[in-house]
Amino acid sequence: MSATQSAVHSGAQTTQVASLLAPSPIEKPQNGIAGLKHWRHDILAGLVVSLISLPFSLGIAVASGAPPICGITSAIIAGFVLPFLGGSYVTVSGPAAGLAPILLASMMVLGRGDLTTGYPILLVAICIAGFAQLVLAYFKMARFSAIFPAAVVEGMLCAIGLLIIVKQFPALLGVKFHAHEFYQYVLEVPSHISEAKPTVFIIGILSLALMFVLSAGRAKWLKVVPPQVIAVVFGSVLGLIFGLKGDALINIPANPLSHGFQMPHFLGAWNDSSLWMAITTTVITLTLIDGIESLATVMAIDKIDPFHRKSNPNRTLMAMGVSNIVSSMAGGLTIIPGGVKSTANIMGGGRTQWANFYNACFLLIYLLLARPIINLMPYSVLAAMLIFTGYKLCAPKVWKHVAHIGWEQLAVFSITVIATLSTDLLWGIMIGIAAKLLLATWLHSTTPQLALAAAASNGQARHKQNGKSLPARLTQTFRSPVAGSESVGDTHHIYFAGPLVSFNLLHVTGELAKAPTTAKRICLHVTDQVTLIDHTSCESLLHFADECRRSGTAEVELIGLESMAPRSHFPSCMRTRYARLAARKHNDRNDGGGTMVAAAPAFAGSVAEVGNPNVVCRTGDPDDGMTWLSLSDPVTEGASSQTAGARRADANGTMDWLDLERASGGAVGPSDACSPC
Repeated sequence: MSATQSAVHSGAQTTQVASLLAPSPIEKPQNGIAGLKHWRHDILAGLVVSLISLPFSLGIAVASGAPPICGITSAIIAGFVLPFLGGSYVTVSGPAAGLAPILLASMMVLGRGDLTTGYPILLVAICIAGFAQLVLAYFKMARFSAIFPAAVVEGMLCAIGLLIIVKQFPALLGVKFHAHEFYQYVLEVPSHISEAKPTVFIIGILSLALMFVLSAGRAKWLKVVPPQVIAVVFGSVLGLIFGLKGDALINIPANPLSHGFQMPHFLGAWNDSSLWMAITTTVITLTLIDGIESLATVMAIDKIDPFHRKSNPNRTLMAMGVSNIVSSMAGGLTIIPGGVKSTANIMGGGRTQWANFYNACFLLIYLLLARPIINLMPYSVLAAMLIFTGYKLCAPKVWKHVAHIGWEQLAVFSITVIATLSTDLLWGIMIGIAAKLLLATWLHSTTPQLALAAAASNGQARHKQNGKSLPARLTQTFRSPVAGSESVGDTHHIYFAGPLVSFNLLHVTGELAKAPTTAKRICLHVTDQVTLIDHTSCESLLHFADECRRSGTAEVELIGLESMAPRSHFPSCMRTRYARLAARKHNDRNDGGGTMVAAAPAFAGSVAEVGNPNVVCRTGDPDDGMTWLSLSDPVTEGASSQTAGARRADANGTMDWLDLERASGGAVGPSDACSPC
């Protein structure tokens, strides 16, 4: 054998050995028939989840003012419907604690103070909300959930947690309250403490204390079996020891399949026109909150999915709609993915939506064969479980976390919480969004005001102050910040030129989705025209980069993000330019060089001179213009293009470039690169 043949043979052996040693790609389990082969993992996870789902479903039904059986009915229906519709992979759905305050309040309004009368009318609203979700899913409207600011969503959940806590006081104390609103409940508590039933209260408070003690532990098994489940078993045993009976215990009908269901009262809702407005408000609230919370939970669970699968938000919304329609027809509550149950599903080894199906099967078995055991659960223990769940939503560490992101996040968060507790969830969200919009507009408009003041103080050329009106600045926060994109070789470039806020995030995510799959590198250019990047948008960009890194599709580079002034030490905090500009405007030199404004393209090319040596811009089509302003020293007369390039690069590093027209909401020209999409 020649040396060449020997080398080739050796190389082939090396390649074979390397291919054998290389790790084979991990198979990602799929839903549907293909997922049945994972039944060993899913059935065990379904059993674990069912032990959590049983007390949760009962407690949420009670907190919603519905019969306890309705909670189990909802969870069973969700398990039998969702595996066949898909959308997500490891989320487990059922009645949600977050919607309990809405359901209870709506039931009181629709029944004019009578829960028994209001419940069948509420089922009508749930059914209509389900159809509304189908319509939204058909038109692929799930993407619009991105426009809701993170601080508003967090504030909504915090307010829900507080509502859950105060509305469990009657069951925890064993007395009946007359209040219906948050502050009324709080004021009524002192007058009922002396009337509390000692045994009921002691069992409930001990169960609550046990949950807090167990949650502080770090045992691995506590991740599979949450403290709530252990506390429910503990409280049920205490109830048996203390001899609790009657109204203090859960009561599931002897034949739940024939006597436990309530049908929607469509005829009653149609005949009473005075209820139409209340039904409409309930439908809008349920559709909005259900959609936001569902999609937020699904995205959160996707991040801890060991197989790194990505759920389909529109498919998930459609599945939720079908589930809500079926649930309402069987007397069940609204259905939504649950974070606690989904996490337990992953920790229990669940791989597909069939775990949800097995969970429903176990719940049905419990309902038919274990009714006497279920009826041993005290109401006070279920109330303690819900208080613990509510506390997790509004704990001091939640407020601390929001404050750590930035003061503006804490401000919007607090406004949303107060507004929600003072009115209702729908108004609370609207007020929170309005507060965020005004804050973003103010921060965005601050930059051009500082720049114009600096230019005027130096006797420089005055620029037409377009877009100074509030409507123009408000409009700018909804316009697309995407200036353009281009592919050079295997690198794809996307350029942003305008404020990046939650209200125009759809344009950003849409552009990111258009990135070529063949691109090995994606460069996201945060140009000097970007005056503001809010927390929601920054989080989205960082998440996109992380997803690309984890999936190995492309390397993402954020260019220019580090040059903006962060408002806190949090990685995805809000970033602005006006703080740096304010510091620099007093250092501008009056050496006779005027600051000039020049038209330059949104992207492409190197830096070069345009007409006047004091003007620096990027090369390209002059019709595709952006207006740039340098607040630093002008380029010296007769400077070369290389000098101009260095000058422009230095300006990028010190953030002293600003697009006055774009930053103030005005239009540059007829061929504006950032025109609304």
